[in-house]
Amino acid sequence: MTLETGIYVLGFGGHARSVADVALAAGVKNLIFVDVQARPDETFAGFPAITALPVRLAPGWSIFPAMGDNLGRKAIYNQQSAPIAKLISPNATIGVLAELGAGTLVGHHAHVGPAAVVGRGVIINTGAIVEHECRVGDFCHISVNATVAGRTHLGSNVFVGAGATIIDKIEICDDVMIGAGATVVDHIVASGVYVGTPASLLRAQDG
Repeated sequence: MTLETGIYVLGFGGHARSVADVALAAGVKNLIFVDVQARPDETFAGFPAITALPVRLAPGWSIFPAMGDNLGRKAIYNQQSAPIAKLISPNATIGVLAELGAGTLVGHHAHVGPAAVVGRGVIINTGAIVEHECRVGDFCHISVNATVAGRTHLGSNVFVGAGATIIDKIEICDDVMIGAGATVVDHIVASGVYVGTPASLLRAQDG
């Protein structure tokens, strides 16, 4: 990861605080939160919150979309023209030949295996595992302590809940939510919410 002079963290909720924690651990010295609802003089860990990005960023500064919600993060990401950072915790592990897209967060104690390809705006949260040769589409969220086993392919906008497990060589389509603690043992070809062990469809995607 190229060390940034400073990062504008787009958001000021709980996930934005986790983003800030990883950025600071990675050696970033300057943070500014950006949230339209930020109050005057509001701060977190001594760093200010403002209501809008400047028209032009100073040299060495970048932005980082910091919304936990996949679609919200995608919308903010796609509005940006400034450089978008990627953030990797210093105690995360990244395998040889792994690729990470812009706007991706790899949290504390997370692991991305060798030759895995992770798209743009992805959250690989605290303690999550994305194993060897996986493909993770844009704007996914692999939640805390979730495991995506080797050679699994996730589409875009997939949420894998806390502690869930996806066994190896599974394919999951776009716009799927896997509930916390679920175990996915079969391919998922229809968008919707899946829960349980083995995971089954709870609710199809609206529309």
